[in-house]
This record gives sequence, C-alpha cells and structure tokens, in this order.
Amino acid sequence: MTEIGSLEILIGALFRFWPVWACLAVILGTSFYFRGRLGLYGHLFDSGVGFVGLTLVLFWLLTALFADVIATFPPLEQFALLKRAVPGTVEAETGIPLYFGADNLGRDLFSRMVHGSRFVLAIAPAATFVAYVVGITLGLPAGYFGGRIDAVLSFIANLVLAFPVILLFYLLVTPGVRETAIPVFMAGLFFIFPIIFLGILFHSRYAARPQIFWSLMAVTLVVGGWVYAGLVFDADPLGVFSLAPNELNIFAAVVFASSPGVFRIVRGLTMDIRTRDYVAAAQTRGERPAYIMLWEILPNARGPLIVDACLRIGYTTILLGTLGFFGLGLAPESPDWGSMINQTRGFIRIVPTIVLPQTIAIATLVLGLNLLADGLREQSLKD
Repeated sequence: MTEIGSLEILIGALFRFWPVWACLAVILGTSFYFRGRLGLYGHLFDSGVGFVGLTLVLFWLLTALFADVIATFPPLEQFALLKRAVPGTVEAETGIPLYFGADNLGRDLFSRMVHGSRFVLAIAPAATFVAYVVGITLGLPAGYFGGRIDAVLSFIANLVLAFPVILLFYLLVTPGVRETAIPVFMAGLFFIFPIIFLGILFHSRYAARPQIFWSLMAVTLVVGGWVYAGLVFDADPLGVFSLAPNELNIFAAVVFASSPGVFRIVRGLTMDIRTRDYVAAAQTRGERPAYIMLWEILPNARGPLIVDACLRIGYTTILLGTLGFFGLGLAPESPDWGSMINQTRGFIRIVPTIVLPQTIAIATLVLGLNLLADGLREQSLKD
C-alpha cells in the first residue's frame, strides 16, 4: 500500500479545512472591524482569552457546517483492504489518502472525525438550552416566592443531584431502554417546558393586549406542537424534526442531569436580585410576579447564566464523549468521537497516534468553550 509522510498528512489534513479557514477569516475580520457596535460579542476581541475561545468554537461550528465538503469519504464507507490502515495510507482506486488511518472496519477516521462534530454540536447546545429552559422556569418562582414552592422544588433538585450520575446514564442510555418508554416520557416532559415558558413570557408582557398575545400563542402552539411531535413521538409529517431512539435517550439523560444544576444557579441569582431597588420599584408599580421574574430579574441575571451555559456545553461535550467511549452513545456505526476512541484504542501499540485526532477534537472544543466563558466573564465584570 502507498503511504504519504507525516508532513504531507499534516498539510493535506489542514488544507481540507479550507472552507473553515476562509469563513473564519471573513467572520473574524468583519466582527473585528465592527466590534464597537456588537456589544458583548464585540468586546470579546479586546480579550485575548475570549478571542482564542471564540475562534476555537467557530472552527468546530464551521467544521460541522461544511462537513460534507471537508470529509474525503462518506463516514460509513468501508474499505475491506484498508482495515486498521495506518495514517497516510492511500486508497488505491481514488488516490485519496486516509489522513488519520482507518478503523477495524476500514472506515476513514478523518472523515468520521469531521462528521462527528455534527452530533456533538447538535446535541450538546440543544440539550443545554432545554436544561436552561427547565431550570429557569422552575428556578425563578422558587427563588422569588420561597416557602413551600422553594422547599418542594429544591428537594426534587437535590434528589436528582444526589443520584449517582454514571448509574443514571447507564439506566437511561442503555440500548433497548426505549421500549420501556421512560426516555419518551422524560423527553415529553422536558420538551413541553419551552412552550410553557413562552406562554408565560408572552402573557406577562401582553396580557393587556389580547390580540398580540393570542397571535403569539397561536404561533407558539403550532410551531411548538410541530417540533414537539417530531422530536418526542417521531411524528413530524415533513420529517424536519426527528431524533433517533438512541439520540432521544442521550438527550433526555443529559437534560435530566443538567436541569437541577441550572435550577440551583437561577434560584440563587433570583434570591439575590429580588432584593434590588428596581424590583421593589416594579412591585410598587403593581407589576405581577410573572412580569417581575421574566422582565426584571431574568435580564439582570443573564451574565452569569451565559458564562455558565458555555461551561455547561463543554461539560456536556465531555459527557457525550464518555458515553460513546463506554458504548452508551450513538449506534456503533455512527461517527461519534467517544466511540471512535474506544474502537481504535485496541491498536495503539501499532500506531500510538491513532486516537489523537478524536481526543484533540474533544479537547479543543471544550477548551474553546472554557476560554469563551472566561472571556465573557472578564468582559461582564468590566461592565
């Protein structure tokens, strides 16, 4: 078999990312020029840490977007003669090298790593977003009203946090558990929270203007119901919104484990902010509690929540990799970074660097999110 050298592997692999480099140059250059008009995002360019984090995160976002262009082969294509091929092995028919080698089924590891970014950047931010909606919806009233509401919700949150996380994920993500309907029930419960949250948000703002309120609610119910039916019951007639059974299991497990932490953060911030003068002014004006919580307290808690969201997406990325490594992630044929590390670790003795690309992918994405969170925290303290 023909092979290329290490320098050719490095140059060739970097060149395959040409759409990412081009878009990064345009996005970062344009953003830097208009940074004075871009608020907190523009301030990130004044922070070295924040700029590096933003660049790393954008790199992987653009990689997921252009995965079909960057990848040299389809992620599931198998080459019988290239099983466990070393990095740089050239595929005879096409003359295209397998930059990172091939796994035990002859699948190109470079292409699978590139396509694996789509799974991570689809599940991690989306699961974190839903966890935040759940945590905010429950944390605001718990911190604002206190009393029995706070006691009950805090007890439930502490109960979930006290449950062993590894056992929790093993029970929820084990293949075949979909038949028990537990993940479907949990997903159905969690996905209803965005609809509830938007309903309360619109009512608190437009209750005195019923035409606007019911128009917004109609859109929310139609679009929300469409998304809800597709994600939870796989009943989207257009096929736009859907989750495979194992993806639904992972999503439900991540949201279930993350929501209590978000709840505690929101509850603590609410208990602090509710004592501020502008909240007292709103109470004096006769504003309802829902309005005060959503339009007075929540906007003033956005700084810590945005920073925590970046960190939490990073934690979720590591968690997804861990689940994949233990065989609890996507289906074995899917290009999941964690499962790729597990599948290739058996021939580390032959090629010591075989697991480095997937490991570096996870590390750089998490590092970028952590640095981005540090940059946001740094700029928010200045404000």
